[in-house]
Amino acid sequence: MKMKAMQLRNALVIGLLSSFLIACSQEPAAPAETASPVTEEATSAASFTAEEIARWEATADNVTILRDRWGIPHIYGVSDADTVFGTLYAQAEDDFYRLETNYINAMGRLAEAEGESQLYRDLRMKLFIDPVDMQNQYEASPRWLKGLMDAFADGLNYYLHTHPEVEPRVIKKFEPWMALSFSEGSIGGDIERVNISRLRDFYDPGSMVAIAEVPFDGEPRGSNGFSIAPENTANGNALFLINPHTSFFFRSELHMVSEEGLNAYGAVTWGQFFIYQGFNENTGWMHTSSRADAIDEYLETIVQQDDGYYYEHGDGLRRLEEKVISLPYKAGDDMAEIEVTAYYSHHGPIIREDDGKWVSISLMQEPIKALSQSYGRTKANDYDEFAATMELRTNSSNNTVYADSDGNIAYWHGNFIPQRDPSFDWNSPLDGSNPATDWGPLHAVTEMISVFNPDSGWIQNTNNTPFNSAGPGNSPNPADYPVYMANNPENPRGVHAVRVLEGKSDFTLDSLIEAAYDPALPFFEELIPNLLLITAVDSPSIVDDDGNSLVLESTITADAIEYIDLLRDWDTRSSVDSVETSLAVYWAENLMDNVRADANAQNINIYEYMINNATPDQLLGALTDAAETLTQNFGSWQVPWGEINRYQRITGDLVQDFNDDEPSIPVGFNSGRWGALSSFGARTYPGTRRMYGTSGNSFVAVVEFGNPLRAKAITVGGLQSDPDSPHFDDQAEMYANGEFRDIHFYRNDIEANLEREYRPGD
Repeated sequence: MKMKAMQLRNALVIGLLSSFLIACSQEPAAPAETASPVTEEATSAASFTAEEIARWEATADNVTILRDRWGIPHIYGVSDADTVFGTLYAQAEDDFYRLETNYINAMGRLAEAEGESQLYRDLRMKLFIDPVDMQNQYEASPRWLKGLMDAFADGLNYYLHTHPEVEPRVIKKFEPWMALSFSEGSIGGDIERVNISRLRDFYDPGSMVAIAEVPFDGEPRGSNGFSIAPENTANGNALFLINPHTSFFFRSELHMVSEEGLNAYGAVTWGQFFIYQGFNENTGWMHTSSRADAIDEYLETIVQQDDGYYYEHGDGLRRLEEKVISLPYKAGDDMAEIEVTAYYSHHGPIIREDDGKWVSISLMQEPIKALSQSYGRTKANDYDEFAATMELRTNSSNNTVYADSDGNIAYWHGNFIPQRDPSFDWNSPLDGSNPATDWGPLHAVTEMISVFNPDSGWIQNTNNTPFNSAGPGNSPNPADYPVYMANNPENPRGVHAVRVLEGKSDFTLDSLIEAAYDPALPFFEELIPNLLLITAVDSPSIVDDDGNSLVLESTITADAIEYIDLLRDWDTRSSVDSVETSLAVYWAENLMDNVRADANAQNINIYEYMINNATPDQLLGALTDAAETLTQNFGSWQVPWGEINRYQRITGDLVQDFNDDEPSIPVGFNSGRWGALSSFGARTYPGTRRMYGTSGNSFVAVVEFGNPLRAKAITVGGLQSDPDSPHFDDQAEMYANGEFRDIHFYRNDIEANLEREYRPGD
């Protein structure tokens, strides 16, 4: 490993750059003429002045939007702020509904649109997001960042001004400070670790208010990121895979260019003004969900006194901070409101009660630095500049996979990691009365788990352990780090990723796509042999590791033998024509449901339990049930996977209603649970026999950092949410087939594939 030597060589420049960024993020800015903080209530009605409209029109003159043949917007501005203005305008054109919803949710205002079922989701957000505090932080932001936030609000408001037919659900006028409420683009941010039902039960015991359930397909959320060093590529250029596994239509694809050096392409979460996962001409960045410990819970011992609630800490008592939070909500055609008194220890807000203890939660709350880091990385031109942005240490929920045009590849596991006493179990709630459990200062980036230019010539992360990130002998050693820095176990996708990357030295863009879409499901390579043992000729009964007989309670039928024989000869590769895939997936899903309680009770990872602990009766019973379900639903237990596994999008609604009678497209991909790298999280819905995908591969791109840069991508379905748009489903068939299109990155290429050129407001 060359990491330490490189860190020493780069220490000075990284220190200087990071000090500059941190200083900028803390430097108060002079009051801006273009924006002033407003109260939350002031956003309930639009009030666009002639002066504002004139300013927006002047900014629009500095912006050109080029839509290529796929409808993808390439936004060109004179300044970075001009480009941000155009970026938000273009996003609003494509899907204002999703964009507004992200900010309604981020600010804890969903109940104003959807009613009381969202009250406690709103409370969860408002425990951390206070509009007054956000406004104050906006005023304290550095000038450059404040200017971008002004442009963010201006672009959205100009869209509303020029599209009076659009009716916002809640936010009639966007304010610059709102950008700080949503400062990083993860599919599931830190705040979502708080259980809403238990939060409601604590603050409103006995409440009859129902919690709006978010449909979930069981698919592991996260992403894949691969970096390939030049020595492992056919053309001698670094290659890079960007493969987020998110809810479908969660992010847009776009290109941001300015005369101030911005030139970033990739996936942007609706409503944000930075490329979250993407690349510029010299660097690429891919975030995967991290389990590096950035969040901790504390058991607070509460003492009630005449003047309020206190909690034990050390030898004394501290008073809980109290804060009254207003929660407006839609009640029929009217608005109503409740107030909740929230409590805070120095660890953070109280979120539930456990066995008489009040539970508080600590997590990162640094919106200025977080937004600075999110935007700053998009303008990094080499490893040193990118590493400098990492010094802000606010990318709390993510790992980062990296590659650049100099041939460097790198990986950082987490980014916000407080120092802790390793003698405590940081995976469980801690004794909040013990000062030794308090967080210390943040770990330096050089102390965190990282990889730089490993001898293997490749890096991968699939939300798995960092200790297999570059293969055997080239990955970090777990003995060198505190346990709380890496809680992720290995997963089937990680096993699969190593398999397709190791020992290969001639990668191209196309062969990297082939590797990323390799159809093998390695989980079944371990599970199926356990099933085959049941019918082994020399094994009339099954024995465990100690030689004890495990006699089957049920008789193996001729039908069951036929099911097993089908899987016996399967190559464990998923495809639209594979009947084996259908039986295997239904079998594994049944088995997972059947053993989940036992696995949880024994605190064993459920995948390990299925392979190592499932009994012959559980294995066979789940298989028989799978075949019977397939027969009941499709008339046969031998059903091609593509007949079951489908992509369907009929409307632009946030939550789709799926219908077997409406058109849909067969998909050969599979769930990441079974090790599929090209993830497609699907399930049945009320009234459907087929399984419909809602998450997994979304925006996927491969990049070659040559001269010139080359890249290919595919986006699930299409860019726009209007079913009448040609770009609603123009990529759907290609997506289902794993076919990529060329990315138009350079101006001449964009103009050669131009659909429309215009300025905001045209």
